[in-house]
Amino acid sequence: MLTNLLHGFTLLGEEWVLWILIALSVISVAVMIERLVFFATNSVPGADELARRLAAGDIEYARKAVEGRRGLEAGVVREALNATDKGPESVDEVIASTMAQEKIRYESWLSILGTLGNNAPFIGLFGTVLGIIRAFNDLANAPPAAKAGGATAVMSGISGALVATAVGLAVAIPAVVAYNFFMRWLKRLNSSATSLSHAWQGHLKAVREESKKEAA
Repeated sequence: MLTNLLHGFTLLGEEWVLWILIALSVISVAVMIERLVFFATNSVPGADELARRLAAGDIEYARKAVEGRRGLEAGVVREALNATDKGPESVDEVIASTMAQEKIRYESWLSILGTLGNNAPFIGLFGTVLGIIRAFNDLANAPPAAKAGGATAVMSGISGALVATAVGLAVAIPAVVAYNFFMRWLKRLNSSATSLSHAWQGHLKAVREESKKEAA
């Protein structure tokens, strides 16, 4: 019975695998669009100017720059400013905590793109193998009169089966490109947030050193 079930499974062909790949491609495109909107709406324009103002201690400018904004850069600046009264050491811890939390939000759903990029070609190859198995099975079970043109029938079946591999690659390649694109974008945002945090920390440490000199 098990043998018959396995035999029947291999004869299903590649069509159902193609439908799976089509569904995965829709999911992949949806994730790309969602992440693009998220990244674009969760960044702070003029981060270089903001870093310069933070280094100069311009708190009012910094608060206005991140007011109503969400994301890695805005979160780091906002939490750093709120923790200023607790001292530079507390600011360090708050910044590290905020960056870790925000990074998780940016990485959400990106694992789907990475998984599709790595595995969609194998799913397509699986469909191709099933299609080839069915093509040869059809040839083996064909009546003698039809076997004269068997090579043509097999080639036609294999050609259709190879479509699954092509579709798998078509799903994987954009997913890999998008995944790398968003990871580079996140890396730039992380570097920008780090620069902003260092600018404010540098200002706080400079103020503390001046206070020590005045006290002495």
